[in-house]
Formats: sequence, C-alpha cells, structure tokens
Amino acid sequence: MRKSGPPKGLIAYLVLELLEEKPRYGYEILKEIRDISGGHWEPSYGSVYPILYKFEEKGWAERIDREDEPDRKYFELTDAGHEELAERRESSAEKARDFADVILGFFHVYAAFSTDERFEIPELEAEWRFDETFSAWIVEQVVRHHEHYFDTEFERTDETPEEFYDRQGVDHE
Repeated sequence: MRKSGPPKGLIAYLVLELLEEKPRYGYEILKEIRDISGGHWEPSYGSVYPILYKFEEKGWAERIDREDEPDRKYFELTDAGHEELAERRESSAEKARDFADVILGFFHVYAAFSTDERFEIPELEAEWRFDETFSAWIVEQVVRHHEHYFDTEFERTDETPEEFYDRQGVDHE
C-alpha cells in the first residue's frame, strides 16, 4: 500500500474531525487516519504532532492530562477548534469536485500508461503493472468500496458527464 499522504490540508481536517469525537493522542490519530484511508495513507508522527501543536498554538485544541495515562499527550478541541472545524467542513464541501478530479485523473493516466503506445513502462518482477488485469482490479476495488460504504449494489450508468451534471444540478465547469 502507498505510504504517501493525501492532498495538503486534509490531514489537519481529519485531525479536527477526530478530536471532535473525543480527546486523542497522536498515535491514535495516526491509526484512525490509516483506517479511514483503507491503509493507503499513513501519516508520520512528524506530520501529526506538528498539526496538534499548531492547533494548540492557535487555541483550537488543548492538551489534557489523564491520570490513567500520564505519559501520553492527549488533545481535545476547544470552542475555537469547533468553530474552525465548522469552517473547514464548509470548505471541504467545496472540494468534492477536486477529489473526484484527482481520482479520475489518476485513473485516466493509469489507463493511458496501460494502453497508449507513447508510454513504454517496463514490467518489473513482483510489482504492479500498467495493464488491463491490474486496471480491472482497481475498478473492482472502487466498486467494492462503493457497495460497502453505501450499502448498495453498484449499478452502471450510461450518462455522459454532462448529462450527470445536468441531472445533479452541478456546474459543468
């Protein structure tokens, strides 16, 4: 699985969301983000703790002491942190198209590497390949995740992107 991170700012947003649920310490946050991403993102201590310290500096989170675990640095959201989370939720709603563009863009490039004669990417032993078999597996995983998270069977759609946008009332641009 990939160990690099998500788009800039997303980890900080997830940290706010997780702290709203309950006070947490850094390693617990790392594990939650890894689980939420299906294991594809594994932030390091070096990325999560600076976020927590920054939140503390800005007054969005505060460190709390727990008698049952005195050596752990727990953080919880402050009122200002709840306000910041509300603002970030709003801006996250505006990023849905960006997320979809990243997913679709990466898949289109993957498919191009698999089929376009301009790209001559060698097949390496014991590595993923740019071919129809691996492409089908990726699509299957997306469908399985869709069915899991939305508790439904996946149904194909014949709509063009423009038709979909029109039906959903989404701006084409």
